[in-house]
Parts: sequence; C-alpha cells; structure tokens
Amino acid sequence: MTYHLTLKSRNVKTGPIPVSTSSAITCPTSCPFNNANAGGCYADFGPLALFWRKVTQGETGSDFDAFLDQVAALPAGQLWRHNQAGDLPGIGDALDIARLDHLIAANRGKRGFTYSHKPLSRQCERDAIARANAAGFTVNLSANSIDHADKLAALDIGPVVCVLPADATENTTTPKGRKVIVCPATQRDDVSCATCGLCAVSRLANGQPRAIVGFPAHGPGKKKADAVSREVMA
Repeated sequence: MTYHLTLKSRNVKTGPIPVSTSSAITCPTSCPFNNANAGGCYADFGPLALFWRKVTQGETGSDFDAFLDQVAALPAGQLWRHNQAGDLPGIGDALDIARLDHLIAANRGKRGFTYSHKPLSRQCERDAIARANAAGFTVNLSANSIDHADKLAALDIGPVVCVLPADATENTTTPKGRKVIVCPATQRDDVSCATCGLCAVSRLANGQPRAIVGFPAHGPGKKKADAVSREVMA
C-alpha cells in the first residue's frame, strides 16, 4: 500500500490544509460506493481519481513508515485530513489495528481527522476506533443514510457522518432523534474544512457526542449516492 501526503490542498471545499491519499486497496469491499459496487464515490471522478490511481499504482507517494514520519513532522496543532481518497489501514473490510495505532501516535499533538466505511465487525476493531478518537485522531464513522447513522452512533465509539439525499439543504434528525447538521462547506462558498473543523471534533466540551454531519449526494456519482441515502436498513 502507498500513501501520499499533500501539505497544502488545492481543493476549495477542504481548504489549504494537509490532506493524505491512501491506496484504493484500503477501501472496504462492503462499501456501497466502492467502484466494484456500481460506484457513487466522489473520488472515482475527475482529477482526484487520476491522482488516486497514481498513488494506488505506486507512481507517487511513499510506504507507510515514511508517511508516518511526514505526519509526525506536521506543526503542533495542525488540522489535517487523512484520506481525501482511500480508507484506514488494512486491505478491504479489515482494519489493520497495529498500523492505526502507529498513526494515532504520529498524530499526537495534531488535529487529524478522517472518515471510514470499514464495517468494524470485530470488537477489537471497534476498540481501536474508540482509542483513536480518545487520543485526538478523529475517525468519523461513515453511514450510508440517516437510518444507518443511528446504528453507527449506537456503537458509541466515535462521531458519525452520513450521506443525505441530493436535495437536502436543512438540518434534520435521524429516526432515533439524533441531530444531523448539513456540512456547512456544501452550503456556503466561504466555508471549508480549514475554517470549519467540525469533523475534527469527536465530542463536545461537556463530553456528549458531536452532532452527526450530513453530506448531500453530489458529483458525477450523485444518482447512486442519492439512492443509497434513501434506503432503510433492515
């Protein structure tokens, strides 16, 4: 697996913060947006898709140890996003707990955040995610819908984000009554990850879980993502 750290993103939604990219092999096969499952992932299109392919094929980037050194060298307090494309360490659905622990250590003193569609079927994997969030490396559990978001939030191991229908513009609630905030960067041109930082927070100052952040389906894969967001899980 290959990893690439871009020290200053040119993505207007992310803003000029460091962002990383991981080999596509890290993406879980169970994710409904995986290209093998008919797509819908924003990273499968445009310039990012071309760059992601280069990282996946080893044409750019580094091995994991060199990537960890780059993360550790970031300035104290630096906000950065892990994985503009790709997922947490581990092939497919599996989470490489040892590598995640090394990443948690490299991030110490920084404000790293990421999103993961890993199914976390083993308790040890769930414990590792909880450990990451407690240590300041924020792992947002990625839900396919507000219904799915309730199920992930019930695990109580980390904050949750979800896909919303393409026409969503207003904050809402999940079927269980949890608050869902529409990502501000999707609604306003003057907001980015760099200025918002909401997804880098796992809990509020009072210790309560952060609100769920919702991302309206968008981009070339919008139709697929919109359909998934409207599904009700059994």
